[in-house]
Amino acid sequence: DEIKKAFRKLAHEHHPDKKTGNEEKFKEINEAFQILGDDTKRAQYDQYGSDFEQQGGFGGGMNWNDFMNATRGQGGGGFGGAGFDGIDLGDIFGDIFGGGRSSRRESRGQDIQVTVELTFREAIFGVEKEVRLTKNNPCKTCDGSGAEPGAGTETCSDCRGQGQVKRVQQTILGAMQTVVTCQKCQGAGKVPKQACKHCNGRGVERGESKYNVKIPAGISDGEMIRLSGKGEAGGIGSHPGDLYIRVHVKKENGFERQGFDIFTEITISYPQAVLGDKVEIETLEGKKKLVIPEGTTSGQKFKLKALGVPKLQRSGRGDQYVTVIIDVPKKVDRKTKKLLEDLREML
Repeated sequence: DEIKKAFRKLAHEHHPDKKTGNEEKFKEINEAFQILGDDTKRAQYDQYGSDFEQQGGFGGGMNWNDFMNATRGQGGGGFGGAGFDGIDLGDIFGDIFGGGRSSRRESRGQDIQVTVELTFREAIFGVEKEVRLTKNNPCKTCDGSGAEPGAGTETCSDCRGQGQVKRVQQTILGAMQTVVTCQKCQGAGKVPKQACKHCNGRGVERGESKYNVKIPAGISDGEMIRLSGKGEAGGIGSHPGDLYIRVHVKKENGFERQGFDIFTEITISYPQAVLGDKVEIETLEGKKKLVIPEGTTSGQKFKLKALGVPKLQRSGRGDQYVTVIIDVPKKVDRKTKKLLEDLREML
């Protein structure tokens, strides 16, 4: 009811038909009202966070992040727990956003994305690659606690051990009170009695890390592998982010991949097409023999079963398709021409 009243009041105040109206503000208010009642758009905010505006979720120049934060607090004009068409906003945002009724919001280190280059066949059959990168890691001296070894910790004076503090900010709905992670203790509720001298109490240090990553057989160009907890260390009281490895697959001459199937070509002569033959072709498994039947036409395809790409996370393989190209000479000598003319007469 509080949200409905606030929307009605603001919508009336900024209605473009009024002399004091503001069309842009009116659009923002109306869109915010629609979004709060739309499960899909709320889910998009869950996924994109502060980038929601860039994903087309909210237009008109409004700071959607500030507005959504305003719906999470309790008291002082906040809407935590208020009803909206039978929807409990406190339940919607809950612990995900550190709402007024949630306990302690856990902070997290940044995710990292790196690219690993594979040859065509490495992607087909799988390979193990070493990935090296420089990132924030837990301090080896204090084991990420930020405290000098043996010094211990004490209750954070800013949040009094809660890990969260209240913040008042101005939004389109007026002054709103929100609950945010305490910056001093990073949500841990405790701070070192004496800061670690090696990392200056940050709990992290910059350094090189390396990981042996198993690339599964059948992976495609652009796919990613996630290494949970191998991203940036977040500091005191934080969980590390994740490491995402994006695969870039080089092309190989003579082979084209479409899904789990491989496509190749073979060029044969006109007599081979007419009379038939047995030819040697390239496959992922090496050279194989392919029977060309009599009367083969240019563009005709032949399937080599199970000589394609291993199916990722499934059993079996795709197939190889060989397209026949008939080589027709642009010029022939007199003898060959006479033979062809005789053949034409016979046909």
